[in-house]
Amino acid sequence: MDPTPRRAARILLVDGADRLLLFHGFDPARPAHRYWFTAGGGLEPDEPAAEGAVRELAEETGLRLTASELGEPVWRDVTEYPFDGRRYRQEQDFFLVRVSAWEVRTDGFEQVERESIDGHRWWTIEELESTAERFYPDDLPALLRRLLHGRQPARDVTGGAQC
Repeated sequence: MDPTPRRAARILLVDGADRLLLFHGFDPARPAHRYWFTAGGGLEPDEPAAEGAVRELAEETGLRLTASELGEPVWRDVTEYPFDGRRYRQEQDFFLVRVSAWEVRTDGFEQVERESIDGHRWWTIEELESTAERFYPDDLPALLRRLLHGRQPARDVTGGAQC
C-alpha cells in the first residue's frame, strides 16, 4: 500500500538557554514505540506552511505568533512513517522560534494528541546527542548546531516576555 501524502509544519522552539522543546508520545497502534518530537503537525489543504505552523504552535504550546513574526522555514524534509495503523509520506517545513522562556500550555491539544502525548521537556543539544531515547528527526542535534551556532540569524519573538 502506498503511503498517504501529508504536508506538515514543524517548530523548533528554542529557549534562552538554547534548549529545544520536544514532546514525548507514542504511536497508538504501537504503544511501546515511544519517542520525542518537535511541536507542529499536519497542514490543512492549501494552508500555507507558516500559517499552519503558528496555528499548531498556539494549539500545542499556547504561544501565539503571526506568520510574519515566524518568518521563513529554516529547513525542509521529507519523511515516511507509520502512525495509528497507516503509513504517511510527509513533506515538512521547519521553522525556528526563539523565546527567552516559555511555560508550555497544552490545553489546545486535539483528541489524538491528548491520547498519544504524555509529556514534554526542554533538551540541550548535548542531551540529545547523549540520550538513548528515540527522537525525530534523528539528525536534530546537527540541525540545531547549524541553526544556533551557524549562519542562521535567530531573534527572540517574545521580546523577552515570559508567559
